[in-house]
Amino acid sequence: MVVIPGIVVSAGKTNVKTTMLLAKCSNCGHEKNIVVAPGFAGASTPRTCDNSRNPGPDKQNCKLDTYRTISEKCVYVDQQVLKLQEMPENIPTGDMPRTCLLHVNRYLTDKANPGNRVKIVGIMSVFNRGGQGSSNQQVKSSVRMSYVRVLGIQSDVYGQGSQSGYAFPSISTVDEENIIQLAKDKNIFKKVSQSIAPAIFGHADIKMAIACLLFGGSPKRLADGMRLRGDINVLLLGDPSTAKSQFLKFVERVAPIAVYTSGKGSSAAGLTASVIKDGTTGEFQLEGGAMVLADGGVVCIDEFDKMRAQDRVAIHEAMEQ
Repeated sequence: MVVIPGIVVSAGKTNVKTTMLLAKCSNCGHEKNIVVAPGFAGASTPRTCDNSRNPGPDKQNCKLDTYRTISEKCVYVDQQVLKLQEMPENIPTGDMPRTCLLHVNRYLTDKANPGNRVKIVGIMSVFNRGGQGSSNQQVKSSVRMSYVRVLGIQSDVYGQGSQSGYAFPSISTVDEENIIQLAKDKNIFKKVSQSIAPAIFGHADIKMAIACLLFGGSPKRLADGMRLRGDINVLLLGDPSTAKSQFLKFVERVAPIAVYTSGKGSSAAGLTASVIKDGTTGEFQLEGGAMVLADGGVVCIDEFDKMRAQDRVAIHEAMEQ
């Protein structure tokens, strides 16, 4: 049994899986219950009829492969396939994020959406593909693909008042007292802004703007249902080599949830969300991009002016919200 934290990047369509298969012999009418193993494992109907093995006068000559599945008498449960990616803040610099396949069933289906930060409790399993046939096929089947059979999902909901995220730094009681003490300070805004990127001299107004961005405002909902966002977007313009990227790198290091990307090589699909086709089922799935993964945190986009105009338009809608 394993516990894995991560972000759900794509969720498949919910479908049904048989847990108890009822097979009936089309020759003598003998019925047989077959238990199907959990996870991605399947079950096959037996080739010979059990009744034909019984000695005695009622023995009938059932041929091979006479069992047929009676679908309306089988037992079914819901199942869904999710894809989990490791937390952006846990990925070593320069590494590609690793993904893991999840199999959820029964009441756990439709609980996690792409972009959710979750903790998964499950059993590490492997795809069981039989290696009958030629020796070549047996060599292929010795390489198994792993997946996790999920037993429980702990979801972290951001912005809903319950900020119990483990992506946030662990705050002890001593830290809490210090924070309350700091909050009573009259010059707190000045102190916070001066401690942003202390290696960079000057730029006091930029540091104040970044301090506001990191803390964020408070979202308001008006009487007519209109929502005013509390998040602050900051755009830094300036000559080359004036420490713009250094500020960006500092924010990425400090913010509990941050995704860093460069506008030069990014597309609209990579920043917002892309539709990908699943190779095994042929279904289309939504996979979250950088802005979805940084939800509840900060997304840092370098070289914003080098982006193509049509890709920049896709971000505007997300920045409004």
